Amino acid sequence: MNIPWQQLLLALPVCLLCSALGFRRIEYFVSLGYAASIAAQAVMFGVLYSATIEGWVLLQSVLLLAYGIRLGGFLILRDHSASFKGERAASADRGAHLKGPLKIGIWIGVAVLYVLMFTPAVLTMSEQARGSALPSVFPGVVVMACGLALEASADWQKSRFKTKVPSQFCRQGLYRVVRCPNYLGEMVFWLGVWLSGLSAYQTPFAWLLSCAGFITIQLIMLGSARRLELKQTERYGAEAAYQEYLGTVPILFPWVPLYSLKNLKVYLG
Repeated sequence: MNIPWQQLLLALPVCLLCSALGFRRIEYFVSLGYAASIAAQAVMFGVLYSATIEGWVLLQSVLLLAYGIRLGGFLILRDHSASFKGERAASADRGAHLKGPLKIGIWIGVAVLYVLMFTPAVLTMSEQARGSALPSVFPGVVVMACGLALEASADWQKSRFKTKVPSQFCRQGLYRVVRCPNYLGEMVFWLGVWLSGLSAYQTPFAWLLSCAGFITIQLIMLGSARRLELKQTERYGAEAAYQEYLGTVPILFPWVPLYSLKNLKVYLG
């Protein structure tokens, strides 16, 4: 069995520690705690495999670290922006109604998810340490880089727009192509992580763990896009310009005529 169970079990308390930020504010479980968990695992596993990690596997780890740092930095800046004031208040209201046991369940659940999402990278590091050939890492890393660039660009464009006109919906740059390019970028990034590990999935358990994390984050992004659609429709639905935008720009995938996810039964995100 090629799964490095000891390393994965070591990652769990790291993710629990990072995700504990959610006890301060509920959304931190899936925002700052998420970013910190990915960055911390990249550092931890980079150190654990420092004697053998090289080439595309090293770049894979660097991209995961960059992903966590970039996302964390963006979230901190957004949290202090005037346009996010209403969302901060809504988050505080949601957190006030969550009881201790439910918060603990969320905390443990997200920590396990972050370990599963990182599993393909751990498997590639482990297999490289054994001397295995890993042809899937290069194309996977390319997809990761594209996803990271897409998400970072979309976040920057929307943040810049909201700074100027916080009361309007963004329809500039990438938001002319799809309505949720940041979520698309995240989906592409984690697709790249999963693809990069294909050469390292040597057992059914390796496939199971890696697919569990990959599928869950994809569903979360679909759910997040649906939730954003409902929120924006409530906020801008009376505007003719928004209705035109809603009916002509795909919600998530370019050139795919899918304009709404409101009827999608996704209970994540």
